[in-house]
Amino acid sequence: MSADGVVAEGPALAGPLGRLARRWRRSIQVKVVSTALVVGTVLLLVLGGYLSGSIRDGVFDQRLDEVLLDSARTTQQAQLTFDTSTAATSTQVQLLLNDMLPKLRSSGTSSREVVLLRTEAAQVAPGIVDITTAQALIPLISDALRAAVVRGDGQQWQSVAVPDATGSGPGIVVGSLVEVPLAGPFELYFVYSLGAEQDTLGFIQGVLLVGAAALIAILVVITFVSTRQVVSPVQRAALSAERLAEGHLGERLAVRGSDEMATLGRSFNEMAASLQRQIEQMEALSALQRRFVSDVSHELRTPLTTIRMAAEMINDAKDEFNPVVRRSAELLSLQLDRFESLLADLLEISRFDAGAATLDAEHRDVRDIVDRAVDNAVPLASAKGVFLSVDYEDAPARADVDPVRLERIVRNLLVNAIEHAEEGPVEVTVASDAQAVAVHVRDFGVGMTAEAATRVFDRFWRADPARARTTGGTGLGLAISLEDARLHGGWLEAWGRPGEGAAFRLTLPRRAGIRLATSPVPLVPESAEPRDPVHHDPHSTPGGYGAASVPVLADDEEDA
Repeated sequence: MSADGVVAEGPALAGPLGRLARRWRRSIQVKVVSTALVVGTVLLLVLGGYLSGSIRDGVFDQRLDEVLLDSARTTQQAQLTFDTSTAATSTQVQLLLNDMLPKLRSSGTSSREVVLLRTEAAQVAPGIVDITTAQALIPLISDALRAAVVRGDGQQWQSVAVPDATGSGPGIVVGSLVEVPLAGPFELYFVYSLGAEQDTLGFIQGVLLVGAAALIAILVVITFVSTRQVVSPVQRAALSAERLAEGHLGERLAVRGSDEMATLGRSFNEMAASLQRQIEQMEALSALQRRFVSDVSHELRTPLTTIRMAAEMINDAKDEFNPVVRRSAELLSLQLDRFESLLADLLEISRFDAGAATLDAEHRDVRDIVDRAVDNAVPLASAKGVFLSVDYEDAPARADVDPVRLERIVRNLLVNAIEHAEEGPVEVTVASDAQAVAVHVRDFGVGMTAEAATRVFDRFWRADPARARTTGGTGLGLAISLEDARLHGGWLEAWGRPGEGAAFRLTLPRRAGIRLATSPVPLVPESAEPRDPVHHDPHSTPGGYGAASVPVLADDEEDA
């Protein structure tokens, strides 16, 4: 987790590769086009390889048949010439061979080189030697080929690399036996170059490569245009949905045609219109309810004032009444006090609901405000038999706060803790760090269940409906405290365990605009296990709360 509370997904990719990866994750169009490009390239490579191999094999087989036929015909002509020769001496035979060599080279359908070698079985005749039209080609004839030719198995051939001006090229060596007068069997080899066929094959492969590149480009363009027609309406719908979520209820999609995308657009517009109507109805109803609560609260003040005056007169004269009437006068005064508190809380809630609540912020030491709230709670704690303890840091815990609202939050937390402490102690802790100030209130009373911890800030909610409010609370104290904490840009959280007490933690930013990531005080007590239920403010979680609404103030004095 980073310092601002954002969880990192992994090491960030940098450079063009990282930008391309992020673009691929975020764009359907890029995914489709890249997938089509990869699949198309693979298929074209496979198809091109198959076609190139087939063409190569076809050209080679055709040329091989021509070479074998041509060499066989030339060999027959040479043998006929040897058979009809009248050469009687080795010198005449050598002259015959020398005369036949250029004829053997040029008598074929294509250019070729000729090699005539004596076999081991040939008769040793003086003056008769091996001859060739290219001495450098003799090493191309392998021993295996010579052995097959000598065995007399007919015409034999072998693929070789023929030297040329550019290095070497493909070629074929064809060999067979001929009977030379006075010398016996000789090995006759023809060396054919396949350079022309290689050039033709290279040209065909180049054409196939250019065609494949053109097909890939066409495939990418077609895929891009096709996906664009689908993705663009979806992108517009997503943008419109985001604007709807931001509160622009009049946002609509432009609909053209009658295809599936147009149907989607019309359905989206109908949904948006329905949502707008429902939201406007809910807003109107909510505004009416808030106005009703505010009006009723204001209108009740006048008769309440009159009733209060009458109740005070009755209460002042209660000693003159009989015990039953005297008790009724006391109850009337107590309930009027609670009724006035309820009206005040209802008016405050109505201001929060209407968005009219504001902060009168000052740069104050939170410890002084907590001291004042604790002093006010001491009489109630004494009456309930609850021991209050306060733990402060030595350094000032200064922050931009509204002293009245902060004192009300702490007072509500203290009253709630004292009421549920069951004569156990209540501990108050104030701590701070560079970013935040926290107030932690812990009691060791009845505690809370997991469900209670999630609903403790609901208005008028009670964990135990049968439990009476001994302090005359209105049921709105914690709800108002939560709204006050949000107004400061902070958190108010609750923890509890049945039979072991409960804890509330208020965390406020030191200055306006600070995004809270952590709190100086842990919410769950050190003695508690990690399984303890914790309730966080549903509208603000660590690392996720927006900028505080506190105005930026000049420091009255530097923090110690």
